[in-house]
Amino acid sequence: MTTLIYAIFSLVHSLISMYIWVIIIAAVLSFVQPDPRNPIVDILNRLTQPVFRFIRQKLPFVLFSGIDLSPIVVILGLQFIDTIIVRSMIGL
Repeated sequence: MTTLIYAIFSLVHSLISMYIWVIIIAAVLSFVQPDPRNPIVDILNRLTQPVFRFIRQKLPFVLFSGIDLSPIVVILGLQFIDTIIVRSMIGL
């Protein structure tokens, strides 16, 4: 049973890490303004924009002088969740 829980925690940790990279790539691409019809850009937007929109609605102060800080807020939240998961694994 402990192995199953460890495997689930490891999977969640990996998914969080991958999503953080997706957010970083999407944030960097937002400075370049690539073609939105590009399939990769479309996938990145579909994966990140709903979360960014939710953060912007709940925390309107993340738009600071025209700079969108919602990716940073999402990354910090994911790292917080990931830290809790890692500490839970250590406790097993």
